[in-house]
Amino acid sequence: MAGISLTKGETISLEKGGPSLTKVRMGLGWDAAVKKRFFSRRPQAIDLDASALMFDRNKHLVDQVWFRQLASKDGSVQHTGDNRTGFGDGDDESIRVDLARLPAEITTLVFTVNSFTGQDFSQIENAVCRLVDEAAGDRELARYELTGSGTHNAQVMAKLSREPSGWTMTAIGVAASGRTFRELLPAIESHL
Repeated sequence: MAGISLTKGETISLEKGGPSLTKVRMGLGWDAAVKKRFFSRRPQAIDLDASALMFDRNKHLVDQVWFRQLASKDGSVQHTGDNRTGFGDGDDESIRVDLARLPAEITTLVFTVNSFTGQDFSQIENAVCRLVDEAAGDRELARYELTGSGTHNAQVMAKLSREPSGWTMTAIGVAASGRTFRELLPAIESHL
């Protein structure tokens, strides 16, 4: 079952229509754009990297999960591993979040994607991020199509925010440039 399809800048409550969320997964999927060469059409390997950045209410970066640090210091956020090709169906990279174990000081999780190797989004198609409820059998809650083919090699995808009424998801979709999440921090700042 497909979740709610978000548009850039749209925010939805994740608490409607069911019990409180406990475990979610942000999945990132993509395909390499097919390059036409003489008489053949072959996809190339595209290495995109998903990251989750954990911020407190004062907008300070508390911790991060990315291909060089696969788990947060407290273990509540875990990266499932680095996919260096984008080949195959489904999510190419995933980040699991145990919302029940997430420290109370963390109010925002920002999810980014970037190409450490510098490949740009003109070489990518069918890119999507989607949030699934792992505690409910991987039921998809929301998805956001990462539009905007271009020469940028990164994008601030989405964020989860802890609100008094529960968790929300916002599709950010801001193109950026940077080989790691650290270079994306200025683009993230205005969305916290």
